Amino acid sequence: MNEIPISHILFVSTALFFIGMYGLFTRRNMITMLMAIELILNSVNINFVVFNKYLYPDKLDGIFFTIFIIAIAAAEAAVAIAIIINLYRNHQSIDVEEAEEMKF
Repeated sequence: MNEIPISHILFVSTALFFIGMYGLFTRRNMITMLMAIELILNSVNINFVVFNKYLYPDKLDGIFFTIFIIAIAAAEAAVAIAIIINLYRNHQSIDVEEAEEMKF
């Protein structure tokens, strides 16, 4: 069975991380920024699983960290979407620059 080299997987993880950073810094829509944060968290999850598999194949520490991050990401997404919906109801926009101008 052919295994994928660790460098290939880390390259994909790094690409996901930087795509997420690009999306976070260049987009003005809050939903798009939330998706970018999810990409960053998923790249971290890939790193935990890969390093766990290649460095400590008999332990599950990386898997437990990944499950914890997935739970945190789900909670973060639920809270962020609730905040975004509330902002949209009050201001009819989810544009970050418009939200800065409105100053609660």
